[in-house]
Amino acid sequence: MAKKNLNALIIGGGHNGLVCAFYLAKSGYQVSVYEKRAIVGGAAVTEEFHPGFKNSVASYTVSLLNPEIIEEMELKKRGLEIVKRPLSNFLPINDTTYLKLGGGLERTQTEFRKFSFQDSERLPEYYRRIEAVADVLRALSVKTPPNPKQGIKGALNAALQLWPIATKGNEVHRDVYDLFTKSARSFLDSWFENEHVKAAFGFDAIVGNFASPDTPGSAYVLLHHVFGEVDGEKGAWGHAMGGMGAITQAMKHACEDLGVNIYTDSSVEQVIVSNGVAKGIKLASGQIVKAGKVISNLNPKLLYQKLIPASDLSPEFNRSMNGYKCGSGTFRMNVALSELPDFTALPGKEIAEHHQSGIVIAPTLDYMDRAYLDAKKDGWSAEPIVEMLIPSTLDSTLAPQGMHVASLFCQQFSPSLQDGKSWHDHRLAAAETIVETVTKYAPNFKGSILGTMILSPLDLEEKFGLIGGDIMHGQMTLDQMWAARPLLNYGDYRGPLKSLYMCGSGTHPGGGVTGLPGRNAAREILKDS
Repeated sequence: MAKKNLNALIIGGGHNGLVCAFYLAKSGYQVSVYEKRAIVGGAAVTEEFHPGFKNSVASYTVSLLNPEIIEEMELKKRGLEIVKRPLSNFLPINDTTYLKLGGGLERTQTEFRKFSFQDSERLPEYYRRIEAVADVLRALSVKTPPNPKQGIKGALNAALQLWPIATKGNEVHRDVYDLFTKSARSFLDSWFENEHVKAAFGFDAIVGNFASPDTPGSAYVLLHHVFGEVDGEKGAWGHAMGGMGAITQAMKHACEDLGVNIYTDSSVEQVIVSNGVAKGIKLASGQIVKAGKVISNLNPKLLYQKLIPASDLSPEFNRSMNGYKCGSGTFRMNVALSELPDFTALPGKEIAEHHQSGIVIAPTLDYMDRAYLDAKKDGWSAEPIVEMLIPSTLDSTLAPQGMHVASLFCQQFSPSLQDGKSWHDHRLAAAETIVETVTKYAPNFKGSILGTMILSPLDLEEKFGLIGGDIMHGQMTLDQMWAARPLLNYGDYRGPLKSLYMCGSGTHPGGGVTGLPGRNAAREILKDS
């Protein structure tokens, strides 16, 4: 039974908004969620994009979803089933050479020996050192960052959170420093000698990161992508049967079972502010909804620059939010296929383990760097970075029998084009470049395409509210992390207005389908109740 006046509304029905709603409702809040689209889930949704073919439209793979959230929301009891990839990644390098990553340490070492005996021997130590840092940061990811405005209390909180790092010894200290300050290339150069081995790990450093592997700080993004686990196996990647929408539909049912009201086709036009207090929202329909707590699951720029008048915020806050960096250089395609891609380096159209893994077209760090430099200059590269997943090789519900769907997650496409050009006018040309790139490695690919869904950075912004196509709700750079995500003094999920909170990926610990921003934000809201 909800307590009197204990009510909250959440703007945006993405996965973090649903997670936040669940924990608030579980603690006695009456919660309402308002979602602009006709379906909840934000970027983690499954939709039909070609007759008979459906796929995870934007977010496309499972690893980072917090295990405690899965358990506490009873997502598996509500039908969520996650299957692991047999491999992490398959990298076709040229017509005769490929590299497979994953499937166990010894197997990966065997693969590395094709390129470098030294790299194979160094791999166990690399994994051990990366995992030691990841463990520390996993622990940090479930905590609320300190707020410098709290003075001594904030300083003590920071010290307590950082103490586990301080006690780990010089090895971890050095690795943490390197991962937060170095480029992916300089970090990987200190471990490996072969360019293809370095590319296998360096790819994670530019996923959702409009930057070169030579950009200082890009090593941290590499680390962010190893936080996850599937069924207790750290670093594993998996597929949600039925697509990513299966996750958010299970979350939706968990919320509704606790009495959460979820309203779709309900676009929020404005946050109502009175005397420095968030009082409710105004919908595009003109309806006014009042609530004791207003919680945003949106990119912070959308919240503060579209829904709240600048006059309700301080000039200093507005200046800082103007500087909040968004734009991840992501281009997304969903493709209906008549047959599986037949890779020249590893021929075959029958389902094989490499078809069930992440297929990464980015054979060297130099290739990734060129893609970024070309995107800055021309909008996109003639040789873009492409990660292809074919989830229908694991999940037959997604495509007609004998046919397949592929997710093409492509990097280094400028968030906005120069000289006033629009992505709406150039999306087809960019998509053609992507298709031609894959076809160089799998000659039957282009001819097997039956239909596509194309999502340029601008399409991702208009469809999902991902500003500049930013899947992370803000760049994952050191100046926009932990206590400074989204801004310093506002990293504890509380906004600059009383009764206003943030629960999206623009807060700690950042992007990916983790659910942690929503869970952490709910904890702070409950503290303030």
